[in-house]
Amino acid sequence: MRDELLETETGKTGLLLISLGTPDAPTYWSVRKYLAEFLSDSRVIEMPRLLWLPLLYGPILTFRSAKAAKAYAKIWDNTLGESPLRTFSRSQAEKMQKKLGAESDVAWAFTYGEPSIADALAELQSRGCQRIVLFALYPQYSATSTGAAYDKAFDALKAMRWQPAVRTVPAYFDKPVFIQQLAGSVTASLAEIDWEPEVLLASYHSIPQSYADAGDPYPAQCHATSAALQASLGLNDSQFKTSFQSRIGPTQWVQPYTDKIVAQLAADGVKKLAVMAPAFSSDCLETLEEINMELRNSFMEAGGTHFHYIPCLNDSVGGMEVLADIATTEMAGWLTL
Repeated sequence: MRDELLETETGKTGLLLISLGTPDAPTYWSVRKYLAEFLSDSRVIEMPRLLWLPLLYGPILTFRSAKAAKAYAKIWDNTLGESPLRTFSRSQAEKMQKKLGAESDVAWAFTYGEPSIADALAELQSRGCQRIVLFALYPQYSATSTGAAYDKAFDALKAMRWQPAVRTVPAYFDKPVFIQQLAGSVTASLAEIDWEPEVLLASYHSIPQSYADAGDPYPAQCHATSAALQASLGLNDSQFKTSFQSRIGPTQWVQPYTDKIVAQLAADGVKKLAVMAPAFSSDCLETLEEINMELRNSFMEAGGTHFHYIPCLNDSVGGMEVLADIATTEMAGWLTL
């Protein structure tokens, strides 16, 4: 028994890639279940539970679930029977496993939905991983995203009788490899079209302004990513803009709002626009439907003539180089790579 324990203690290193999550199907009840878990998280909604939960389980889930289900249906991969985020998340883990080899085990999980972080941690430990690196795939830190992911992981660890050693990956919003690959993805994507955009817009998921006022570093890190990317691409302030999308409700969120700035660009005579989403490691509802469909339509209806969406890094060669570089740096001393 003692030999078995010692063998496990010197076992492999695990890497857990964590993304936000997705419903299991583009249906009302599946989306409602997913949103209920997501919007019940106090990291995401900081209102007192006694005030928030009646609203959430009353009008919000009733009406928002139906709307979101229709949006998911627009981007759903009916052949695979899953959302693009699930496809990319699985592929990222598979490709990372090939990069790291047999010395490490790689798993993937969602903060909300399945596969859960708790199940993924248990699976890694069952494979003999007693050193685990948690990698929330958010370039810029926010308590609502990275913080929520690591909360879930530590909640799961509390229930483990024998806990592994754990490291968490910090934000990588200004890491040279990230900026280099982002810039490269812009250049490569624009080379596929036969026109030149007048403006490149970097659109980030927003957070409530009150969260930023309380100390969340997310907006500042988004602007730092934009500044580094703009410098790398050699664009001036009239050619490169930063905005924030996906706000919900009547409260003030971090500005400028993406839909407002795009409307203003069209009013100012901009006809050719390219948009990217540097806060997302993988394409998802907010990029494929909100940007590439809704925002595209809004811009064209407002007078634009050309609109191009630049995909996220996803599981591309460049995207995997970013994830592998950051992961191996954070696993230093635990791997012989």
